[in-house]
Amino acid sequence: MLAGVATWNIHMGRGADGRRDLERTAAVIRALEIDCIGLQEVENHHHPGGDDLTRLAAATGLQAVPGPTLFKPGGDYGNALLSRWPVLRVERHDLSVPGREPRGLLIAHLQTPELRLQVAVTHLGLRPAERRRQVATILGHLPGDPTVPLLLLGDFNEWLLWGRPLRWLHHRFRPAPAPRTFPARRPLLRLDRILASEALRLHQVRAVATAASRLASDHLPVVAQVALGQCAPNA
Repeated sequence: MLAGVATWNIHMGRGADGRRDLERTAAVIRALEIDCIGLQEVENHHHPGGDDLTRLAAATGLQAVPGPTLFKPGGDYGNALLSRWPVLRVERHDLSVPGREPRGLLIAHLQTPELRLQVAVTHLGLRPAERRRQVATILGHLPGDPTVPLLLLGDFNEWLLWGRPLRWLHHRFRPAPAPRTFPARRPLLRLDRILASEALRLHQVRAVATAASRLASDHLPVVAQVALGQCAPNA
């Protein structure tokens, strides 16, 4: 079975035109036709009738798993996962470095038709030392067994291919293509990635560069097909 997965930094729902438009964000997600998506920079305003993340889930037909890293009056901010598959268990881990923006790791245990799958979502810091510390912490929270079906989705803020954070991650996960995603209008940097454990195979990893996705955020979404059950080569 092939399933669709994605990761996207939605830039608080604010597009290149400066407007915050969650329906536009939802429309891009619906067009991806995926089973789960990790989101970063989710600005979640709380309203008397609910909150923005709940609205986004309803507009996409997916279940929301929040992973806030920053709490403020009237809402929160951070990571999230939207999933078509049932959520069995959720873990939230703090990756914050003193003096820097709070960061976190969200891990959702999902029941797919084929197997139980762990999907982790994160957004790393801007400084190299910060990212090194955060990746070391992430690896400590993930299962050490390479046969556990595991996906890591995120904005890694890492453009140096020889940097230690990526080298550590590539030692833990299968090599996978990393398309250019930032800035969305004319992408140069490979900041957003989908990584899979040895138990899984990725196909067709690509950035989605449509008129709608270029307008909706400053990052492009990355999508991939993941083989659940019988494995197939990366492509």
